[in-house]
Amino acid sequence: MTSTGRVLGIDLGSRRVGVAVSDSAGSMAMPYEVLQRSAAGHGEDHRRLAELVEETGASLVVIGLPLSMDGSVGPAATAAMAEAGELRAVLDVVGVPVETFDERLTTVSADRNLVQQRMRADARRRVVDKVAAAVMLQAWLDSRGRP
Repeated sequence: MTSTGRVLGIDLGSRRVGVAVSDSAGSMAMPYEVLQRSAAGHGEDHRRLAELVEETGASLVVIGLPLSMDGSVGPAATAAMAEAGELRAVLDVVGVPVETFDERLTTVSADRNLVQQRMRADARRRVVDKVAAAVMLQAWLDSRGRP
């Protein structure tokens, strides 16, 4: 398995964007930040994500793709692919590629994990998006060595 360096994982939501980052070896994902969606639109959100790419030294961005349970591309996945394309255009300028990765059940898994840690509901809401981003990014990191 080849190391890709630091990777930023993004879980796009309608109200919040969860962000996770890998270690410099590109083997372990950690929750990083939750961004509130800007009322000004995606452009402002993408500017802030570009700042996080620079801040973390990420060499790649992986965006969660919310496929339907049967693996098909529904409205949420279509919207995520469109936004991934917009972010790709912003990050192409600095040479950071953007890819998508199946994120089915990452938020459910993250929330269950936080419940098991006995975290209160209001505290879970503040962190679940970045934990979901870390779950998705860890799955992407783990998948790289497989044929």
